Amino acid sequence: MKITLLSVGKTNSKELLYLMEDLEKRLPPFIKFERKELPDVKNSKNLSETELKNAEAEHILSHITSGDTLIILDEKGKEFSSTEFSSFLEKQMNNSVKHVVFCIGGAFGFSDRIYNLYPQKIALSKMTFTHQMVRLFFIEQLYRAFSILQGKPYHNE
Repeated sequence: MKITLLSVGKTNSKELLYLMEDLEKRLPPFIKFERKELPDVKNSKNLSETELKNAEAEHILSHITSGDTLIILDEKGKEFSSTEFSSFLEKQMNNSVKHVVFCIGGAFGFSDRIYNLYPQKIALSKMTFTHQMVRLFFIEQLYRAFSILQGKPYHNE
């Protein structure tokens, strides 16, 4: 199985990039992982919130192929403990899912089109975080989940 983290906008923080890259280096023994950052929509300041979300949706959908499982990272999604998230990923693998794309939207979230096409949502927390920080938190939880599945000592219960 391959996992992609698809997000709208670039990570500007060198510190966050360093931490993400450090965790990404640890993932290959467990899973094929790719982080894709889509460029911000051009002239976004001239667009309404709905127009911006629709433009971002077009960018997102252009990176999804048939057979991909897209899961939206959204504050209104289902919350998991780290152990529950590892079980969720294990079920995806057991169901022979080939490619799971976790997606972080723009500042205003996702368009209705995305929500309607891909209703599966996961929340990392009820709290609000910057979209750049969410990337780091997600990658850490991904590493933690596979450490749990492999019985590695990274996670303590």
